[in-house]
Amino acid sequence: MAAVPAPLAVSIGDPAGIGPEIIAGAWERRVAAGLPPFLAIGDARSIRAVWAGPIAVLSDPAAAAGAFDTALPLIQVDDPGEIVPGEPNLAGARCALDSLELAAGITRQGMTSGLVTGPVSKAQLFAIGFTYPGQTEFVAERCGVSAGNAVMLLAGPSLRTIPLTVHVPLADVPRLVTCDLIVNRARIAARALIRDFGIERPRLAIAGLNPHAGENGTLGREEVEIIRPAIEILRSEGLDVTGPLPADTMFHARARARYDVALCLYHDQALIPLKALHFDDGVNVTLGLPIVRTSPDHGTAFDIAGTGTAIPSAMIAAIRMAGECAARRAQG
Repeated sequence: MAAVPAPLAVSIGDPAGIGPEIIAGAWERRVAAGLPPFLAIGDARSIRAVWAGPIAVLSDPAAAAGAFDTALPLIQVDDPGEIVPGEPNLAGARCALDSLELAAGITRQGMTSGLVTGPVSKAQLFAIGFTYPGQTEFVAERCGVSAGNAVMLLAGPSLRTIPLTVHVPLADVPRLVTCDLIVNRARIAARALIRDFGIERPRLAIAGLNPHAGENGTLGREEVEIIRPAIEILRSEGLDVTGPLPADTMFHARARARYDVALCLYHDQALIPLKALHFDDGVNVTLGLPIVRTSPDHGTAFDIAGTGTAIPSAMIAAIRMAGECAARRAQG
């Protein structure tokens, strides 16, 4: 991996979840995993509750690179008091939000090379007045980007997918999928694959909405009236786009070799194949931001927090991917 110009910022997420364990686990495996330097943002006491390794509490992000070889660098947010693993509370939610805000802020200022966000509980955040659908929308707003231009990419070693609609009822999807939506998301995806992933000419595959991609209109008209016109617009702009493809045949190994990203019409169409293939090392990447932002593609796992069974592989993958993207941006 090329060197990043500054350490990455890793927000702790909900301190009662597995965030503290997987961040510590990533630091322990830093050499074997080839990770760039990173700086935890959060609560040292919550990490010490689940890990006996060395922590260097810092006040300046610039000191993180020098401390990284011998201790996990950390900037402490307001002390939430004692947090019990597996027992979320409002103090922990405030810690999660403070960590996210500080990590996003120093990354936006260029003090860190990218942002990796630990898993949070939306229910706990909503209970303290958090008004965003999720961390992605919060980070986008802090970066001056509209939520509609912040695109979720799920990435694993053999597959990248983008859900064009995310946390909405399935019944609403046909109404929400428009030609403009497909074109906008595809443009953002193509630019990001070039800039952040080093793919000179990205190949985009767009899934159909209906079984068998609509069978030329006999099983649904969305492919004929919405998806195909969007593909023609994108092709006219010089993008390499295929589709609409039947979703049940576009995720086997030979099919995946034909594209760099699959644009899917709804949440499960994108996430089921990604999680089936890369459940332990899937990464959530936000495209369209002026900063690099990644996250492990899993939740807080309160049920196993503090048991020592949390697997840090997705956090390791998220840190590695953020480092790779940041290094490419730094190179121009």
